[in-house]
Amino acid sequence: MVTAEDVRAIALSLPETAERLAWGMPTFRVGGAAGESGTSGPSGRTGKTGKTGKTGKIFAALADDDASMGVKCPREERAELIATEPEKFFVRPGHDDHYDWLRVRLAAIEDTAELRAILLDAWRQAAPRSVADAYGGAEEGNV
Repeated sequence: MVTAEDVRAIALSLPETAERLAWGMPTFRVGGAAGESGTSGPSGRTGKTGKTGKTGKIFAALADDDASMGVKCPREERAELIATEPEKFFVRPGHDDHYDWLRVRLAAIEDTAELRAILLDAWRQAAPRSVADAYGGAEEGNV
């Protein structure tokens, strides 16, 4: 079973990614000042708001219980993912309806390779095009 620490390690291995607190939960952001400042403090958590401007775009966030995470996902793809693997993917009705966001139960993820694929897909959607295009080797499983 993958853990919140696996999420953190893989997310932070991606270029120009930083961890910041938002809504009391760790979020992972790409681009903007997020990639320049990295993380700070003993937990690697910084920041106070959910604003994405100069702090980069959020591509993943851990839930407050560390049992699930949210990831960037086009709304038009969510229904198929949830229908195919409802034990793994879900949305919070009324909360996620208007966002390009999907929730993932960590206990249902097979291994860190699958976790990496999920996070990389979300990262590519949020990363500036120049950063995403320049990132090579991701498909080979480099962490």
